[in-house]
Amino acid sequence: MYTLDPELLRTFLAFVDSGSLSRASEIVGRSPSAVTAQMQRLETSVGEPLLEQAGRGRTLTLAGEALVGHARRILATHREALLSLKGIHADGRLALGSTQDFAEKGLPDILRLFARSHPRLRLDLRIGRSAELAGAFERGELDIAITMRHGAQEGERTVLCEPMLWLGFPTCLQREGSEVPLALLDPPCGFRSAMISALDAAGRRYRIAATSASLSGLSTAVRSGIAVTARTSRMLAEGLPVLESAGLPELPTAEFSLRLRRDAVGPATDLADLLAELLPNFA
Repeated sequence: MYTLDPELLRTFLAFVDSGSLSRASEIVGRSPSAVTAQMQRLETSVGEPLLEQAGRGRTLTLAGEALVGHARRILATHREALLSLKGIHADGRLALGSTQDFAEKGLPDILRLFARSHPRLRLDLRIGRSAELAGAFERGELDIAITMRHGAQEGERTVLCEPMLWLGFPTCLQREGSEVPLALLDPPCGFRSAMISALDAAGRRYRIAATSASLSGLSTAVRSGIAVTARTSRMLAEGLPVLESAGLPELPTAEFSLRLRRDAVGPATDLADLLAELLPNFA
């Protein structure tokens, strides 16, 4: 009986989640030809074709669809085993800083998994604005920082790219006519700059209807119906609808950077690896 190589399964799931072999190659950090070779090796182990041609791309066969659930469970078990072995004697303190974007969607599940395998480790968690967290990281106060990205940064482990969306209620725009009422975080803020730049480029009039220093304040303003804002889909958990076909200009992609201290070892490295692997799954 053949065994299923976790690395091959990881590449297989990268294809499943991204929808193409070329994007899968970017995710796993291998060339397209190497990814194709990995899929062929996995098919040999399984004894069935997993992918089939579909136009210019590939799609899953019935065997491929059946493998998806097994692959996720195998990798989850593999991950928990490695974390548990590494975390048996781990103690001390680990400082993690993150923007609010990930605090509700992603971080709780990942930290629950990590804490279960590292029961003696103290986690100092700081949720805040990107500028504040970036400063703390530069001062050595954080081992790991997840912040909005503005170009390549020292200690960058991975980049999370997510589309910005207009959020709010259509009635808000109807009341204001052609003027767009905005709810903005206090500067500096990448979302604030993106909204204003997009509206200026499109020639749309706008006014600042609400400002806040926190995402909770921003969410309250938008849910009250007095303004619209822009975030990623991670904020949809707040019950904010996506504004579709509202005539608002297209927004750029938001980039978040996961950074790890240069001298970080042990648990900090393990948690950074875990975050880099799992955070994209909670988009």
